Amino acid sequence: MSTLHIKGGRVIDPANNIDEVRDIFSVDGRIVASPSQEQKDQAEVVDASGKMVAPGLVDIHVHFREPGQTHKEDIRTGTRAAAAGGFTTCVCMPNTSPVCDNAGTIQLIQDSIARNALVNVFPTGCITIGMKGENLAPIGSLKNAGAIAITDDGLCVQDNQLMRKALEYCHMFGLSVMDHCQDVSLTRGSVMNEGEVSVRLGLTGWPAAAEDLIVSRNIILSRLTGAHIHMQHISSAGSVELLRQAKKEGVNVTGEAMPHHMALTDECLAAYDANFKMNPPLRTEADRQAVIEGLLDGALDIIATDHAPHTDYEKDVELDQAPFGIIGLETCLAVCLDVLYRTNKASLSDIIAWLTHKPAKVLDLTSGTLSDGVPADICIFDPDEKWTVSRDTLHGRSTNSPWLGKELQGRILSTFVNGKKVFENNTILDS
Repeated sequence: MSTLHIKGGRVIDPANNIDEVRDIFSVDGRIVASPSQEQKDQAEVVDASGKMVAPGLVDIHVHFREPGQTHKEDIRTGTRAAAAGGFTTCVCMPNTSPVCDNAGTIQLIQDSIARNALVNVFPTGCITIGMKGENLAPIGSLKNAGAIAITDDGLCVQDNQLMRKALEYCHMFGLSVMDHCQDVSLTRGSVMNEGEVSVRLGLTGWPAAAEDLIVSRNIILSRLTGAHIHMQHISSAGSVELLRQAKKEGVNVTGEAMPHHMALTDECLAAYDANFKMNPPLRTEADRQAVIEGLLDGALDIIATDHAPHTDYEKDVELDQAPFGIIGLETCLAVCLDVLYRTNKASLSDIIAWLTHKPAKVLDLTSGTLSDGVPADICIFDPDEKWTVSRDTLHGRSTNSPWLGKELQGRILSTFVNGKKVFENNTILDS
Protein backbone atom coordinates (compact mmCIF):
# COMPACT_ATOMS: atom_id res chain seq x y z
CA MET A 1 0.00 0.00 0.00
CA SER A 2 1.37 3.41 -1.06
CA THR A 3 0.12 6.34 0.98
CA LEU A 4 0.79 10.04 0.47
CA HIS A 5 0.10 12.85 2.95
CA ILE A 6 0.39 16.41 1.64
CA LYS A 7 0.36 18.46 4.80
CA GLY A 8 -0.53 22.03 5.66
CA GLY A 9 -0.95 23.56 2.20
CA ARG A 10 -3.62 25.95 1.03
CA VAL A 11 -5.80 23.60 -0.99
CA ILE A 12 -7.57 25.16 -3.97
CA ASP A 13 -10.06 22.75 -5.53
CA PRO A 14 -12.66 24.85 -7.41
CA ALA A 15 -14.72 21.82 -8.50
CA ASN A 16 -15.53 21.21 -4.83
CA ASN A 17 -15.58 24.88 -3.74
CA ILE A 18 -12.54 24.34 -1.52
CA ASP A 19 -10.07 27.10 -0.74
CA GLU A 20 -8.58 26.53 2.70
CA VAL A 21 -5.60 25.14 4.56
CA ARG A 22 -6.09 21.38 4.87
CA ASP A 23 -4.33 18.06 4.37
CA ILE A 24 -4.64 15.83 1.31
CA PHE A 25 -4.24 12.04 1.44
CA SER A 26 -3.93 9.46 -1.30
CA VAL A 27 -3.82 5.68 -0.98
CA ASP A 28 -2.64 3.51 -3.88
CA GLY A 29 -2.83 6.47 -6.23
CA ARG A 30 -6.32 7.71 -5.34
CA ILE A 31 -7.55 10.56 -3.16
CA VAL A 32 -8.91 9.39 0.18
CA ALA A 33 -10.98 11.89 2.14
CA SER A 34 -10.87 9.99 5.46
CA PRO A 35 -7.83 7.73 5.73
CA SER A 36 -7.47 5.29 8.58
CA GLN A 37 -4.94 5.88 11.32
CA GLU A 38 -2.85 3.04 9.93
CA GLN A 39 -2.80 4.72 6.53
CA LYS A 40 -1.77 8.02 8.10
CA ASP A 41 1.02 6.34 10.01
CA GLN A 42 2.40 4.70 6.84
CA ALA A 43 2.19 7.78 4.65
CA GLU A 44 5.01 9.62 2.96
CA VAL A 45 4.63 13.16 4.30
CA VAL A 46 5.10 16.17 2.03
CA ASP A 47 5.18 19.49 3.87
CA ALA A 48 3.27 22.07 1.79
CA SER A 49 3.07 24.74 4.48
CA GLY A 50 2.89 28.19 2.94
CA LYS A 51 2.33 26.73 -0.53
CA MET A 52 -0.67 26.19 -2.81
CA VAL A 53 -2.00 22.69 -3.47
CA ALA A 54 -4.28 22.18 -6.47
CA PRO A 55 -5.54 19.43 -8.74
CA GLY A 56 -3.07 18.62 -11.51
CA LEU A 57 -3.59 21.09 -14.34
CA VAL A 58 -5.39 20.01 -17.53
CA ASP A 59 -4.41 21.19 -21.02
CA ILE A 60 -6.70 20.08 -23.84
CA HIS A 61 -4.58 21.62 -26.61
CA VAL A 62 -0.96 20.49 -26.99
CA HIS A 63 1.27 19.27 -29.82
CA PHE A 64 3.59 16.44 -28.80
CA ARG A 65 4.71 15.85 -32.42
CA GLU A 66 4.75 12.05 -32.24
CA PRO A 67 4.80 10.29 -34.68
CA GLY A 68 7.03 11.78 -37.34
CA GLN A 69 8.22 15.08 -35.88
CA THR A 70 10.11 13.86 -32.85
CA HIS A 71 13.07 16.16 -33.56
CA LYS A 72 10.76 18.83 -32.10
CA GLU A 73 9.06 16.89 -29.29
CA ASP A 74 7.77 13.43 -28.45
CA ILE A 75 5.52 11.89 -25.84
CA ARG A 76 8.34 11.53 -23.32
CA THR A 77 9.80 15.03 -23.66
CA GLY A 78 6.38 16.66 -23.99
CA THR A 79 5.11 15.07 -20.83
CA ARG A 80 8.31 16.07 -19.01
CA ALA A 81 7.48 19.67 -19.92
CA ALA A 82 3.89 19.10 -18.81
CA ALA A 83 4.94 17.76 -15.42
CA ALA A 84 7.29 20.71 -14.92
CA GLY A 85 4.36 23.01 -15.65
CA GLY A 86 2.05 21.28 -13.18
CA PHE A 87 -0.01 19.60 -15.90
CA THR A 88 -1.08 16.02 -15.21
CA THR A 89 -3.50 15.63 -18.14
CA CYS A 90 -2.89 16.66 -21.75
CA VAL A 91 -4.86 16.21 -24.97
CA CYS A 92 -2.59 16.02 -28.01
CA MET A 93 -3.50 17.26 -31.46
CA PRO A 94 -3.54 15.03 -34.57
CA ASN A 95 -1.36 17.06 -36.97
CA THR A 96 1.52 14.60 -36.76
CA SER A 97 3.34 12.75 -39.58
CA PRO A 98 1.32 10.81 -40.56
CA VAL A 99 -1.75 12.60 -39.28
CA CYS A 100 -4.15 10.80 -36.95
CA ASP A 101 -6.84 10.02 -39.50
CA ASN A 102 -6.99 6.26 -38.90
CA ALA A 103 -7.17 3.81 -36.01
CA GLY A 104 -3.65 2.51 -36.63
CA THR A 105 -2.01 5.86 -35.97
CA ILE A 106 -4.12 6.39 -32.86
CA GLN A 107 -2.99 2.98 -31.60
CA LEU A 108 0.65 3.87 -32.33
CA ILE A 109 0.28 6.96 -30.15
CA GLN A 110 -1.52 4.99 -27.44
CA ASP A 111 1.37 2.50 -27.36
CA SER A 112 3.90 5.31 -26.97
CA ILE A 113 1.81 6.89 -24.21
CA ALA A 114 1.80 3.60 -22.33
CA ARG A 115 5.59 3.31 -22.61
CA ASN A 116 6.77 6.89 -22.30
CA ALA A 117 4.23 9.29 -20.81
CA LEU A 118 4.94 10.86 -17.43
CA VAL A 119 1.41 12.30 -17.23
CA ASN A 120 -2.01 11.32 -18.59
CA VAL A 121 -2.23 11.86 -22.36
CA PHE A 122 -5.27 11.49 -24.59
CA PRO A 123 -5.12 11.54 -28.42
CA THR A 124 -7.50 13.24 -30.81
CA GLY A 125 -8.41 12.20 -34.35
CA CYS A 126 -8.73 14.19 -37.56
CA ILE A 127 -11.95 15.56 -39.00
CA THR A 128 -10.81 14.83 -42.57
CA ILE A 129 -8.54 12.31 -44.28
CA GLY A 130 -5.02 13.68 -44.45
CA MET A 131 -6.31 16.89 -42.87
CA LYS A 132 -6.98 17.99 -46.45
CA GLY A 133 -10.54 19.18 -45.83
CA GLU A 134 -11.96 17.02 -48.63
CA ASN A 135 -13.30 13.74 -47.21
CA LEU A 136 -14.37 12.78 -43.71
CA ALA A 137 -12.06 10.59 -41.65
CA PRO A 138 -13.61 7.40 -40.18
CA ILE A 139 -14.91 9.09 -37.04
CA GLY A 140 -16.42 5.99 -35.45
CA SER A 141 -13.20 4.01 -35.89
CA LEU A 142 -11.19 6.87 -34.42
CA LYS A 143 -13.40 6.92 -31.35
CA ASN A 144 -13.14 3.15 -30.93
CA ALA A 145 -9.35 3.43 -31.13
CA GLY A 146 -9.32 5.95 -28.28
CA ALA A 147 -9.65 9.41 -29.83
CA ILE A 148 -11.50 11.60 -27.32
CA ALA A 149 -12.30 14.44 -29.73
CA ILE A 150 -12.10 15.25 -33.43
CA THR A 151 -10.15 18.18 -34.90
CA ASP A 152 -8.11 19.28 -37.87
CA ASP A 153 -6.20 21.65 -35.61
CA GLY A 154 -3.50 23.46 -37.52
CA LEU A 155 -5.89 23.58 -40.46
CA CYS A 156 -9.54 24.51 -40.72
CA VAL A 157 -12.22 22.74 -42.75
CA GLN A 158 -13.33 25.33 -45.30
CA ASP A 159 -16.21 23.35 -46.84
CA ASN A 160 -19.28 24.17 -44.77
CA GLN A 161 -21.28 21.16 -45.93
CA LEU A 162 -18.40 18.83 -45.02
CA MET A 163 -18.15 20.48 -41.61
CA ARG A 164 -21.88 20.00 -41.12
CA LYS A 165 -21.57 16.29 -41.87
CA ALA A 166 -18.65 15.99 -39.46
CA LEU A 167 -20.70 17.62 -36.74
CA GLU A 168 -23.66 15.32 -37.34
CA TYR A 169 -21.44 12.22 -37.11
CA CYS A 170 -19.61 13.49 -34.03
CA HIS A 171 -22.90 14.35 -32.33
CA MET A 172 -24.10 10.81 -33.03
CA PHE A 173 -20.92 9.33 -31.56
CA GLY A 174 -20.90 11.66 -28.54
CA LEU A 175 -17.67 13.38 -29.59
CA SER A 176 -16.80 17.05 -29.43
CA VAL A 177 -15.34 18.84 -32.44
CA MET A 178 -12.44 21.17 -31.69
CA ASP A 179 -11.91 23.76 -34.41
CA HIS A 180 -9.01 25.95 -35.44
CA CYS A 181 -10.98 28.94 -36.73
CA GLN A 182 -9.34 30.37 -39.84
CA ASP A 183 -10.73 31.39 -43.22
CA VAL A 184 -7.69 30.59 -45.36
CA SER A 185 -8.85 32.78 -48.24
CA LEU A 186 -8.07 35.79 -46.05
CA THR A 187 -4.74 34.57 -44.68
CA ARG A 188 -2.68 33.34 -47.63
CA GLY A 189 0.92 34.42 -47.08
CA SER A 190 0.07 36.13 -43.81
CA VAL A 191 2.77 36.45 -41.17
CA MET A 192 1.22 38.48 -38.35
CA ASN A 193 -1.89 40.40 -37.34
CA GLU A 194 -3.19 42.85 -39.93
CA GLY A 195 -2.95 46.36 -38.55
CA GLU A 196 -0.71 49.31 -37.91
CA VAL A 197 2.24 47.18 -36.81
CA SER A 198 2.16 44.88 -39.87
CA VAL A 199 2.14 47.94 -42.14
CA ARG A 200 5.05 49.49 -40.26
CA LEU A 201 7.07 46.25 -40.43
CA GLY A 202 6.20 45.56 -44.06
CA LEU A 203 4.71 42.14 -43.32
CA THR A 204 1.61 40.57 -44.81
CA GLY A 205 -1.31 40.98 -42.39
CA TRP A 206 -3.68 38.38 -40.98
CA PRO A 207 -7.08 40.01 -40.38
CA ALA A 208 -9.11 39.21 -37.31
CA ALA A 209 -12.04 38.72 -39.68
CA ALA A 210 -10.47 35.42 -40.78
CA GLU A 211 -11.15 34.07 -37.30
CA ASP A 212 -14.49 35.81 -36.82
CA LEU A 213 -15.95 34.34 -40.01
CA ILE A 214 -15.29 30.74 -38.96
CA VAL A 215 -16.45 31.32 -35.39
CA SER A 216 -19.70 32.66 -36.86
CA ARG A 217 -19.93 29.64 -39.18
CA ASN A 218 -19.42 27.25 -36.30
CA ILE A 219 -22.03 28.91 -34.13
CA ILE A 220 -24.56 28.59 -36.95
CA LEU A 221 -23.69 24.93 -37.57
CA SER A 222 -23.77 24.07 -33.86
CA ARG A 223 -27.19 25.65 -33.61
CA LEU A 224 -28.30 23.63 -36.66
CA THR A 225 -26.91 20.23 -35.60
CA GLY A 226 -26.86 20.47 -31.80
CA ALA A 227 -23.23 19.30 -31.85
CA HIS A 228 -20.67 20.68 -29.44
CA ILE A 229 -17.94 22.76 -31.05
CA HIS A 230 -14.97 23.94 -29.01
CA MET A 231 -13.31 26.99 -30.55
CA GLN A 232 -9.57 26.79 -30.16
CA HIS A 233 -7.17 29.65 -29.33
CA ILE A 234 -9.60 32.56 -29.61
CA SER A 235 -7.63 35.75 -30.25
CA SER A 236 -9.93 38.50 -31.53
CA ALA A 237 -12.38 40.82 -29.81
CA GLY A 238 -14.97 40.03 -32.48
CA SER A 239 -14.81 36.29 -31.82
CA VAL A 240 -15.11 36.80 -28.07
CA GLU A 241 -18.26 38.83 -28.59
CA LEU A 242 -19.72 36.25 -31.00
CA LEU A 243 -19.23 33.51 -28.40
CA ARG A 244 -20.68 35.71 -25.68
CA GLN A 245 -23.89 36.22 -27.66
CA ALA A 246 -24.09 32.55 -28.73
CA LYS A 247 -23.94 31.44 -25.10
CA LYS A 248 -26.76 33.78 -24.20
CA GLU A 249 -28.80 31.93 -26.82
CA GLY A 250 -27.81 28.54 -25.41
CA VAL A 251 -25.76 27.40 -28.41
CA ASN A 252 -23.57 24.38 -27.60
CA VAL A 253 -20.19 26.07 -28.06
CA THR A 254 -17.15 26.67 -25.86
CA GLY A 255 -13.96 28.64 -26.35
CA GLU A 256 -10.41 28.76 -25.03
CA ALA A 257 -7.95 31.53 -24.25
CA MET A 258 -4.17 31.27 -24.52
CA PRO A 259 -1.71 32.83 -22.06
CA HIS A 260 0.19 34.46 -24.93
CA HIS A 261 -2.90 36.13 -26.33
CA MET A 262 -3.66 37.52 -22.87
CA ALA A 263 -0.12 38.74 -22.21
CA LEU A 264 1.36 39.86 -25.54
CA THR A 265 0.44 41.99 -28.56
CA ASP A 266 1.59 42.38 -32.16
CA GLU A 267 4.00 45.08 -31.00
CA CYS A 268 6.20 42.22 -29.73
CA LEU A 269 7.12 41.40 -33.35
CA ALA A 270 8.87 44.75 -33.85
CA ALA A 271 12.27 43.02 -33.59
CA TYR A 272 11.22 40.30 -36.08
CA ASP A 273 11.67 37.60 -33.41
CA ALA A 274 10.07 34.35 -34.63
CA ASN A 275 9.42 33.24 -31.05
CA PHE A 276 6.52 35.69 -31.17
CA LYS A 277 5.10 34.21 -34.39
CA MET A 278 2.08 32.03 -33.75
CA ASN A 279 -1.24 30.96 -35.24
CA PRO A 280 -3.54 32.76 -34.68
CA PRO A 281 -1.20 35.71 -34.38
CA LEU A 282 -0.71 38.11 -31.52
CA ARG A 283 -3.20 40.90 -32.03
CA THR A 284 -3.84 44.43 -30.74
CA GLU A 285 -4.09 45.68 -27.19
CA ALA A 286 -7.88 45.90 -27.64
CA ASP A 287 -8.00 42.23 -28.65
CA ARG A 288 -5.76 41.26 -25.72
CA GLN A 289 -8.07 43.01 -23.28
CA ALA A 290 -11.13 41.43 -24.92
CA VAL A 291 -9.72 37.91 -24.46
CA ILE A 292 -9.10 38.62 -20.77
CA GLU A 293 -12.59 40.05 -20.36
CA GLY A 294 -14.02 37.02 -22.16
CA LEU A 295 -12.53 34.72 -19.55
CA LEU A 296 -13.66 36.90 -16.68
CA ASP A 297 -17.30 37.09 -17.83
CA GLY A 298 -17.64 33.53 -19.16
CA ALA A 299 -17.63 34.19 -22.91
CA LEU A 300 -14.53 32.00 -22.93
CA ASP A 301 -14.49 28.85 -20.82
CA ILE A 302 -10.94 27.70 -20.28
CA ILE A 303 -7.22 28.32 -20.65
CA ALA A 304 -5.07 26.08 -22.86
CA THR A 305 -1.49 26.48 -24.09
CA ASP A 306 -1.32 25.33 -27.74
CA HIS A 307 2.14 24.04 -26.80
CA ALA A 308 3.79 23.88 -30.25
CA PRO A 309 7.50 23.00 -30.20
CA HIS A 310 9.88 23.84 -33.04
CA THR A 311 13.64 23.51 -33.23
CA ASP A 312 15.99 26.49 -32.99
CA TYR A 313 17.09 26.07 -36.59
CA GLU A 314 13.49 26.12 -37.82
CA LYS A 315 12.74 29.35 -35.97
CA ASP A 316 16.10 31.03 -36.66
CA VAL A 317 15.23 32.16 -40.20
CA GLU A 318 13.51 35.14 -41.81
CA LEU A 319 10.26 35.82 -39.99
CA ASP A 320 8.04 35.12 -42.99
CA GLN A 321 9.76 31.71 -43.44
CA ALA A 322 9.63 30.60 -39.78
CA PRO A 323 6.91 28.18 -38.65
CA PHE A 324 4.04 29.37 -36.49
CA GLY A 325 3.96 28.23 -32.87
CA ILE A 326 5.48 28.53 -29.41
CA ILE A 327 5.87 26.27 -26.40
CA GLY A 328 3.76 27.07 -23.35
CA LEU A 329 3.31 24.27 -20.82
CA GLU A 330 6.02 25.36 -18.38
CA THR A 331 5.29 29.09 -18.44
CA CYS A 332 1.47 28.88 -18.43
CA LEU A 333 0.75 29.19 -14.72
CA ALA A 334 3.22 32.01 -14.11
CA VAL A 335 1.90 34.05 -17.07
CA CYS A 336 -1.71 33.51 -15.97
CA LEU A 337 -0.87 34.59 -12.43
CA ASP A 338 0.72 37.76 -13.75
CA VAL A 339 -1.99 38.71 -16.23
CA LEU A 340 -5.11 37.47 -14.44
CA TYR A 341 -4.31 37.41 -10.72
CA ARG A 342 -1.97 40.34 -10.18
CA THR A 343 -3.16 42.66 -12.96
CA ASN A 344 -6.85 41.86 -13.47
CA LYS A 345 -7.68 40.68 -9.94
CA ALA A 346 -9.06 37.27 -10.86
CA SER A 347 -9.01 34.93 -7.88
CA LEU A 348 -6.60 32.02 -7.59
CA SER A 349 -9.64 29.78 -7.49
CA ASP A 350 -10.87 31.12 -10.84
CA ILE A 351 -7.47 30.63 -12.47
CA ILE A 352 -7.19 27.06 -11.18
CA ALA A 353 -10.75 26.37 -12.39
CA TRP A 354 -9.86 27.54 -15.91
CA LEU A 355 -6.88 25.20 -15.82
CA THR A 356 -8.44 22.10 -14.19
CA HIS A 357 -12.03 20.92 -13.99
CA LYS A 358 -13.38 23.33 -16.61
CA PRO A 359 -11.16 22.09 -19.48
CA ALA A 360 -11.78 18.54 -18.29
CA LYS A 361 -15.53 19.18 -18.54
CA VAL A 362 -15.24 20.41 -22.14
CA LEU A 363 -14.16 16.91 -23.23
CA ASP A 364 -15.92 14.91 -20.48
CA LEU A 365 -12.70 13.94 -18.72
CA THR A 366 -12.72 13.02 -15.03
CA SER A 367 -9.55 15.00 -14.31
CA GLY A 368 -9.12 18.30 -12.54
CA THR A 369 -10.50 17.66 -9.04
CA LEU A 370 -9.37 16.41 -5.65
CA SER A 371 -12.62 14.56 -4.99
CA ASP A 372 -12.64 11.41 -2.87
CA GLY A 373 -11.74 8.37 -4.96
CA VAL A 374 -10.31 10.11 -8.04
CA PRO A 375 -6.70 9.60 -9.19
CA ALA A 376 -4.30 11.61 -7.05
CA ASP A 377 -3.15 14.04 -9.73
CA ILE A 378 -1.85 17.03 -7.79
CA CYS A 379 0.42 20.03 -8.18
CA ILE A 380 2.03 22.20 -5.52
CA PHE A 381 3.08 25.72 -6.46
CA ASP A 382 4.39 28.95 -5.01
CA PRO A 383 2.70 31.97 -6.65
CA ASP A 384 5.47 34.28 -5.46
CA GLU A 385 8.65 32.44 -6.40
CA LYS A 386 10.56 34.09 -9.23
CA TRP A 387 12.50 32.19 -11.88
CA THR A 388 14.12 32.88 -15.22
CA VAL A 389 13.01 31.02 -18.33
CA SER A 390 16.09 29.51 -19.98
CA ARG A 391 17.22 26.45 -21.85
CA ASP A 392 18.45 25.13 -18.50
CA THR A 393 15.08 25.54 -16.76
CA LEU A 394 12.92 24.11 -19.56
CA HIS A 395 12.34 20.35 -19.80
CA GLY A 396 10.94 19.77 -23.29
CA ARG A 397 12.97 19.17 -26.44
CA SER A 398 12.42 22.64 -27.93
CA THR A 399 12.82 26.09 -26.40
CA ASN A 400 10.84 28.35 -28.74
CA SER A 401 9.31 30.49 -26.00
CA PRO A 402 8.58 34.22 -26.16
CA TRP A 403 9.58 34.33 -22.48
CA LEU A 404 13.04 32.91 -23.06
CA GLY A 405 15.46 34.94 -20.92
CA LYS A 406 12.62 36.63 -19.02
CA GLU A 407 11.89 36.47 -15.29
CA LEU A 408 8.48 35.12 -14.32
CA GLN A 409 6.77 34.96 -10.94
CA GLY A 410 4.98 31.79 -9.86
CA ARG A 411 6.51 28.34 -10.03
CA ILE A 412 5.48 24.71 -9.85
CA LEU A 413 7.31 23.00 -6.99
CA SER A 414 5.99 19.42 -7.21
CA THR A 415 3.73 17.38 -9.47
CA PHE A 416 2.11 14.04 -8.63
CA VAL A 417 0.41 11.63 -11.05
CA ASN A 418 -1.64 8.82 -9.51
CA GLY A 419 -0.03 9.66 -6.18
CA LYS A 420 3.51 9.30 -7.57
CA LYS A 421 5.84 12.29 -7.53
CA VAL A 422 7.06 12.95 -11.09
CA PHE A 423 8.51 16.44 -10.66
CA GLU A 424 10.16 18.26 -7.75
CA ASN A 425 12.40 21.31 -7.43
CA ASN A 426 13.01 21.66 -11.18
CA THR A 427 13.92 17.97 -11.49
CA ILE A 428 12.02 15.32 -13.44
CA LEU A 429 11.58 12.07 -11.53
CA ASP A 430 10.97 9.53 -14.30
CA SER A 431 12.95 6.52 -13.12
